[in-house]
Amino acid sequence: MGALEILTLAFTHPLEFRILLQFWNYHEPKRDITRKEEHATSGWDRPAMRRCWELLDFTSRSFASVIKELDGDLARVICLFYVVLRGLDTIEDDMTIPDDIKQPLLRSFHEKTVTPGWNFDGNGPKEKDRIVLLDYHLVVEELLRLEPNCRETIVDICHKMETGMADFAHRAALSPVPLTLETVEEYDLYCHYVAGLVGEGLSRLFSATGKESESLSQQLELSNSVGLLLQKTNIIRDFREDADDRRFFWPREIWGSTEYTADGHTPSTDIRELLRDPRRAAWVQSAMVVDALRHACDALDYLRLLRNQSIFNFVAIPATMALATLDLCFMNPQMFERNIKIRKAKAAELIMRSTNPREVVNIFKEHARSIHAKAIEHWLSATTTSFIRVLPSTYGSSPASPLDPSDARSRIAHADAETDRRAADEKRLLGFGPPWEVLGVVGGAVFLVLGLSLGIVYLVLYFM
Repeated sequence: MGALEILTLAFTHPLEFRILLQFWNYHEPKRDITRKEEHATSGWDRPAMRRCWELLDFTSRSFASVIKELDGDLARVICLFYVVLRGLDTIEDDMTIPDDIKQPLLRSFHEKTVTPGWNFDGNGPKEKDRIVLLDYHLVVEELLRLEPNCRETIVDICHKMETGMADFAHRAALSPVPLTLETVEEYDLYCHYVAGLVGEGLSRLFSATGKESESLSQQLELSNSVGLLLQKTNIIRDFREDADDRRFFWPREIWGSTEYTADGHTPSTDIRELLRDPRRAAWVQSAMVVDALRHACDALDYLRLLRNQSIFNFVAIPATMALATLDLCFMNPQMFERNIKIRKAKAAELIMRSTNPREVVNIFKEHARSIHAKAIEHWLSATTTSFIRVLPSTYGSSPASPLDPSDARSRIAHADAETDRRAADEKRLLGFGPPWEVLGVVGGAVFLVLGLSLGIVYLVLYFM
C-alpha cells in the first residue's frame, strides 16, 4: 500500500487501519527461504529452484506467502507441487489451444513432468501464466531431485487430475453452446478433479515428509472436502469473471430449478439470465453458498488432525478466508457485476487469528451466523410487507387516524407516537436546550482521535 492509500484508510476506516498496523508490527514471517541457513531445505542457492520460487510468486502471491512458511523441505516440495499443477491448469484453461492438440498434451502431462528438458511454448500470447510452461524444464529438473515418495505422489496426483480435466475440456470443445454442469454430483466431480485431488496430494505429502502422521494420508474424504470448500468458494465469487469468458461452473440442478424461476413451474434454460435478473440471481447464489457450506464441518475435522503448526496455518488460513468470502458474497448483488474480495484488513485479521482449532471454529461460527442472519432478513423482506395498512380516504373528510385498526402493527405505531409525544412534552416543560456540553465533549473526542490518527500516520511514514 502506498502512503496515500494508508492515509485514506486511516480517515475512512480507522478500525481497519488499526488492524493493519498490528499486522505490520507484530506478524513476522516464520522463516526466510533466502537466508543461507535455509538453502539446504529451500534450494534457494540453485538457479533452477530459485526460478521455481519466482514462478510461485508470479502465479499466486497469496499461496506463496503461506507455502514459504512451511517447515523444512516441505516448503520446497509444496512449491513444486503447486507449480506443476499450475502448469497443467494453464494448458487446460487456454482456449486458444485446439482440442486435438490439447487432449494428448493433457493426458500425457504426468510423463512430461519427469521428462528432462521438456517445456511448452504453444500457449496463446494472452495466457497470463504461460511463463510457467516456458520455463518448465527447470521445474522438471527440480522435481527429479525430490525424494522418490514425494515425486511419485506429485506425478500420481497430476495423472489423476489431467484425466478429469481432459474429459471436461473435450466435452466443452464438442459443445456448440457454452458448457454447463448438469447436476450437483457432476459439479462435485469437477471440483474433485481440480481441487479435491490437491487436498489428497497435500495430505500424502505431509505424511511423506514426516511432518504429519502416516494416517493423515488415508483421510481422503476429509482432504477432498477441504479442497471442495475452497474451489466452490472461488467458483461462486468468480461468477461474473467466468461469465465474461463464457465459462459456467454452476450446476443446472441449482440455477435451473423451478423454485427460482418467475412462474415457479418452468425450469430455466439459460444461466445468463442471472445477469439480467438480480433478484433471482441472489436466491440461486444463496443455494450455491449453502452447497459450499456442507463441506465446512469436514474442514474443521481435518484441521483437528494436524499437529504441525506451520501445516495448520497453511490449511486454516485459506479455510477461514473461504468462509469470510462466502459471507461477503451471500445475497450480495455486486458479485454479479464485478469480482469482489474481502478487504486487506479482514485478511490480515484472519491470518493473525487462524492459529489454533478453537479460534478457527469461532471464525467459522461468526461467518455462519452472519450468513444465517442475512438469510432471515431477506426471507422476511420477501415474505412480509413492511408497511402498515391505511384506511381509504373519502373526499372532504378524513378519519381521525389513517391507520387501519385491523392491522396489529397499527397499535405499535400508536404506542410509539404516544411515547414520542410525551417525551416532547417533558422536554418542553423542562426547558431542555441544546446539549452544548455533550457537543463539546464529542467535538473534543473527534479532534483527539483525528490528531492521534495523523500522528500515527506520520510516524509510520517517517519510519518506513
